Amino acid sequence: MMSKKIVIVGGGAAGMMAAISAAEKSAAVTLLEPNERLGKKLNITGKGRCNVTNNADLQTLLANVPKNGKFLYSAFSRFDGRDAMAFFERLGVPLKTERGNRVFPVSDRSFDVSAALERRLKTLKVRLLRDRALSLDIADGMVTGVRGEQGSYPAGAVVLATGGVSYPATGSTGEGHRLAREAGHTVTPLQGSLVPLRDFGVGRDLQGLSLRNVALTVFENDKKIYMDFGELLFTHFGVSGPLVLSASAHMRHFDKKAYRLEIDLKPALDEGQLDKRLLSDFAKYANHDFANALNDLLPQKLIPTVVAWSEIPPHQKVHDLTREQRQGLIRILKHFPVVIAGPCPVTDAIVTSGGVKVSEINPTTMESKIVKGLYFAGELIDVDAYTGGFNLQIAWATGHAAGQAAAECNQGDEN
Repeated sequence: MMSKKIVIVGGGAAGMMAAISAAEKSAAVTLLEPNERLGKKLNITGKGRCNVTNNADLQTLLANVPKNGKFLYSAFSRFDGRDAMAFFERLGVPLKTERGNRVFPVSDRSFDVSAALERRLKTLKVRLLRDRALSLDIADGMVTGVRGEQGSYPAGAVVLATGGVSYPATGSTGEGHRLAREAGHTVTPLQGSLVPLRDFGVGRDLQGLSLRNVALTVFENDKKIYMDFGELLFTHFGVSGPLVLSASAHMRHFDKKAYRLEIDLKPALDEGQLDKRLLSDFAKYANHDFANALNDLLPQKLIPTVVAWSEIPPHQKVHDLTREQRQGLIRILKHFPVVIAGPCPVTDAIVTSGGVKVSEINPTTMESKIVKGLYFAGELIDVDAYTGGFNLQIAWATGHAAGQAAAECNQGDEN
């Protein structure tokens, strides 16, 4: 009995996991990847440190997948964050858990993660071919192989794991979505998630300013929908940085709803404490112009904008400020507004929201409900998560499920 031939399309996180999981079930696996090296996008995640997963239980994982999280229940049940950690520890990658249960390699090197996966692929004798898939061979509702630029690859099962359309330079060009559509699948609209945001001009005035230890609140049509604490960056187009990328995952209806951010510039102080701080600073600068009295309180680049929005005349003497003017300044400091025009293009996003419709995929096996023997894994599927290692966990869990199921289905098929 010959080993079942499986072709994996895409050598990113999900594709490598699918290949390993299938090969561990004794399948003969061919991995197609056009890039010169595997895991190109994996290597730039977490600013090059690779936030491998999140050290979380099943319910926490599901709670961090805002779109179609229920679809992942079975995959996460069989391969959760702790299973992923054990998997990489077995591959010789020591891990550590940081704030928010984010898991990183002890070395802080993403290349250690991709290298460990590559070593495992070699040990399992997975055949790696530098080729780009052009089409799927499908006959009588069953996949029979893949046609590439360099040749044809017969298969008893095919796993599509080509990623989304974010970071196209890493190979995520949307080819997998085209292959899925040609196979009869629905691909939901693609947009960026974990993406920088465009504003209506504030960013231009403050370009290059980085704010640490600030609190961010997101409003959708004046309804508070998200809060977080950390770091953000003003850019020529708007706002970016960890806080903003996380917030963007909650902002999914720009076509129908209005969004704004409020930044609490002094989250450690309530309004009463902040008023006392202002009184202290203003006593020090009593004979100065108002515009020159905020140097101890704010970054220099932020002062002109705060002064303008406070509506206090910049040359008014500090000793003449009224209580009402001080209260207006406090409102700006605690609720600094940024009105959002929309997200940056999906090509600038960390992950893609949208993809192959989950109702057309078996959630236990990741097999297509339309074409027998066709499986999906990773960002290609219409699921995406918040920051913190959850998107890579989706890749590991769905890749694991797809690879195992592809190898076990009709074991011994010699197509």
